[in-house]
Amino acid sequence: MRELNNFLSLIDSYIGSSPWFPYALLGTGLFFTIYLKFPQIRYFRFAFKVVRGKFDKEGNEGDTNHFQALTTALSGTVGTGNIAGVALAVHIGGPAAVFWMLMTAAVGMCTKFVEVTLSHKYRQKAEDGTMAGGPMYYMKNKLNMGWLAAIFAGATVLSSFGTGSLPQINSIADSLNATFGFDEMLVGGILAVLLGLVIIGGIKRIAAVTSRLVPAMAIIYFIGAFAVIFYNYENIIPSFISIFADIFTGSAAGGGFLGASIAFAFNKGVGRGLFSNEAGQGSAPIAHAAARANQPVSEGFVAILEPFIDTIVICTVTALVLLSSGVWQEKLNNEFDYVDMVVLDGTYTDQTDEGRAELAAHISGKAPLRLFDGMLQVEEGVIQNNVSIINARSLAENVVVKNNGQLVTGEVNIINGKPEDLLMVFEGNSLVHSSPLTAEAFTRSFFGEGGKYIVSIGLLLFAFSTAISWSYYGDRAMTYLFGTKSVKYYRLVYVVAFFIASFADTTIIWTLSGITIAVMTLPNLFGILMLRKDMKETVDDYWVKFKKDFPDEKTPE
Repeated sequence: MRELNNFLSLIDSYIGSSPWFPYALLGTGLFFTIYLKFPQIRYFRFAFKVVRGKFDKEGNEGDTNHFQALTTALSGTVGTGNIAGVALAVHIGGPAAVFWMLMTAAVGMCTKFVEVTLSHKYRQKAEDGTMAGGPMYYMKNKLNMGWLAAIFAGATVLSSFGTGSLPQINSIADSLNATFGFDEMLVGGILAVLLGLVIIGGIKRIAAVTSRLVPAMAIIYFIGAFAVIFYNYENIIPSFISIFADIFTGSAAGGGFLGASIAFAFNKGVGRGLFSNEAGQGSAPIAHAAARANQPVSEGFVAILEPFIDTIVICTVTALVLLSSGVWQEKLNNEFDYVDMVVLDGTYTDQTDEGRAELAAHISGKAPLRLFDGMLQVEEGVIQNNVSIINARSLAENVVVKNNGQLVTGEVNIINGKPEDLLMVFEGNSLVHSSPLTAEAFTRSFFGEGGKYIVSIGLLLFAFSTAISWSYYGDRAMTYLFGTKSVKYYRLVYVVAFFIASFADTTIIWTLSGITIAVMTLPNLFGILMLRKDMKETVDDYWVKFKKDFPDEKTPE
């Protein structure tokens, strides 16, 4: 299992996690921003009018209205990335990572505009009379690249599990177990039944649920978030300053010894930005293709709002929670994750400039320190050897070793810096990241310890809504590949896998997800670039027809 995960990680390092991937993503967005003359700015206010249905016409084909399409797409993007992803980006890249998340969203608004417009334009009716659309249809119907469309659709099916189903329920079950003590299998069983009841009704039932769920979960999350921000009001302005002040200098990413380089901030900010709003990935256009729209461009206007709401609003609020509370720089008591920890041979310190520089060079890979190999001598949980433990990019303190909740006395075998026995639990004070970091930040508020319950509830709603929407994306991809009859089998597997992942290890799925996201994104970026002239002509035609249909309406042109 470990060998397979390492193999997948190696593949991912050449695509989704490679240094050039963020540049391809941002470069495409910047190109269309300039090529189409900043549509995300010029059409922003106009998009709200379209969402309200002001310019709708009777008889438009589709299965949902604009607002339902928007909330369905948002429910697919607003998920664990908004809670755990932002915390991970700040943990690794410092406050400057937030800036790059915002920049990704700004150009992503344009990318969403383009991919949704083209996907809506080349959608078609499925055998059951519902609308089917997405990048695979313009790849096939316009570019005549059926092979590329098949690759994209196949990656979408895999990503529906790797992004939308398995990691989501795993995060929900872990969070509810840690916060409320709920049994993970019981949580998975109940939510799997609810998921099945929703997705069996197809896009109309999915849209009906998400149009109510998305606003509700946003209100709950904002109440908790602003309770933190206003409780730490004196840190609001310094938090904003840190986001922009550290763009070109890097910042101390927690613990005081690891300076987050510009590259770290850029890569994590862009990476988390994509994972959060999915601009360029080609997923949201599948939901928008079902919308009743006067013209394809009108649905593209609606899509402009997605990265704004998801990243510029929600992710920024999460970042302010983390920065204003100060927890991102605090060492907190926690159980060390096997992936995040390593045992070093020798004693090191983060209390001096020299010590911090030495540890930073090790963690960045510039000058690795010697890893411990051999037997740790442990008495009543306390390590007797001359070693140091790194966890979550920080020097751990007050470390104890436990097994089944009991302090260990004896020998613990360490191979290449890692414990051989995975039942051995290392616990102590270190930095934390992802959802535990956000949960801790939410306790620094007017609600006190009760704030962590808001994170758990928010994670439940965010992640469950993501699972709902991604089931539809996989549904449409299966329809493209194998026809509508294959959908019922896909839904059954989707729900069963959702249940199993509530109590099973999904590490490999997370790694596979990174690969499938890249396999979706790269063909989509290639396709929309190939159709750049088509896109420009479609926009121009829209305004010509709009002025005829609504001569008294002021246009943003």
